[in-house]
Amino acid sequence: MYAADWCGYCLRARRLLDEKGVGYSYIDVDEVPGARKEMMARGGGVTIPQIFFDGRPIGGCDELHALERMGELDTLLGLA
Repeated sequence: MYAADWCGYCLRARRLLDEKGVGYSYIDVDEVPGARKEMMARGGGVTIPQIFFDGRPIGGCDELHALERMGELDTLLGLA
């Protein structure tokens, strides 16, 4: 997950993943030089958070929560 500590959407995304009990890498785009460029080059959007599962771009917080509402998140996380 590419994110920043000050971002409320990033916090919501992290909270959902934490509730699911899954591990994830957190890359702070404000602290890691070149992280934002890397995020965009990997196929992510320009806003944070940008979330990837096994290298596949999922989107941001809204997309993550939409997957949860549709009942698809657990499958993508390997929890189902």
